[in-house]
Amino acid sequence: MIFSQKILLWYSKNKRTLPWRQTKDPYKIWLSEIILQQTRVAQGTPYYLKFIEQFPTVHDLASASEERVLKLWQGLGYYSRARNLHAASKMVVDDYGGDFPNTYKELLKLKGVGDYTASAIASICFDRPEPVVDGNVYRVLSRCYGVSTPIDSTKGITYFKQLAKEIMDVGDIRDYNQGVMEFGAIQCTPKSPDCSVCPLNDSCVALQTNKISVLPVKINKTKIRNRFFNYLVIVDPYNNTLMRQRKGKGIWQNLWEFPLLETEEKINAQEVEDNYMKIVDVKNVGKIFQYNQNEIVHKLSHQHLWTKFWILETGSQLDKGVELNTLEKYPAPVLIADFIKTFKI
Repeated sequence: MIFSQKILLWYSKNKRTLPWRQTKDPYKIWLSEIILQQTRVAQGTPYYLKFIEQFPTVHDLASASEERVLKLWQGLGYYSRARNLHAASKMVVDDYGGDFPNTYKELLKLKGVGDYTASAIASICFDRPEPVVDGNVYRVLSRCYGVSTPIDSTKGITYFKQLAKEIMDVGDIRDYNQGVMEFGAIQCTPKSPDCSVCPLNDSCVALQTNKISVLPVKINKTKIRNRFFNYLVIVDPYNNTLMRQRKGKGIWQNLWEFPLLETEEKINAQEVEDNYMKIVDVKNVGKIFQYNQNEIVHKLSHQHLWTKFWILETGSQLDKGVELNTLEKYPAPVLIADFIKTFKI
C-alpha cells in the first residue's frame, strides 16, 4: 500500500468531527483556514462558530465594520489575520460578486491568502489537484522520507512542495489533503509521537534512523525582543479614562489601548511622574501608583512585553474621556482586555 492510500485509510478511521468538515462551502472553509493559522483547533473552533453565527455569509462579513470584526477576533492574536479576513471578504463581494474564485491562482489574489490556504480551498471545495503543505505536512514528509533540508529555506520550501505534489492522491484530493494534515496534527505530533501504532512505521526513514526528534529541520530561530510597556490608566472624578487606537504597522494595529509610555527598561512611579506629560496632556494629577504588583510578561512570537499598569488620578475632568464601564466594548489586545475585566478602583 502506497503512502497516499495509507493516509486515506488512516483518515477514514481517525478523523476528528469538526464543524467545517461537514461542508464544501468555500466561505466556511476559508474562514476556518484563516482562523487556524497559528492557532490550535481547540482554541479556534469557538471563534469559527462565533463568526459563522455573526456573519453567516461572506456578504455579512464584508458589510461589517472593522471594529466589530476585531472585537469578535479578540483573544486569538495575530490580528493582521482579522484585518486581512475583512479585506478579502470585501474583495470576494466587490470583485467576484460574492462567489469565491475556484482556482489556486485566483485564490492567491485574496488578501491574506498564501500558497497553503489557496491550495486547501481549491482542493477541499473545488477538487482541484493542489498539494497542501503546512507545518503538519512538513513534519510528516520530512520524517517519512528522511528529508533534512530545512523547511524554512527556499530550497526546502520548493522541495517539499514538489514532493507533496508527487505523492498526493489526485482522485480523492479533498480527503487526502485533509488526511495528511490531520495525520500530522494527531499522529505524527511534534514531540513524542506514538510510532508503534503509526501505519507508516514500516517505511518511515526517521524512525528507522532514529531521527524522529530532529526532523523536520529549521534554520531560522526567532530572535526575541524585550519591550517595556507602561500603560497610563488615567482616572478622573467622573470615572472616565483615556483610550487610544494603535496606528502604524506594528503589533495590534487598529486595536485600542490606554496611553502607552514605552521605555528602554523598567521604571518606577517617580519616573512615570517625570515622563507622563510626554504622552498625555493631563493636568491636576495627584496620586500615581502601580496597579499590578508584579509586572506582566506578555509573550508574542517575536517579542516579550514587560508590562505595568499605572493608575494616575486626576482632579480634573478628562477631555474626550471614556466611561470606565464602557471599556469592554472596545476591540483590544488580550493584555488590555484582561486588565479591563479585573480593574476596580
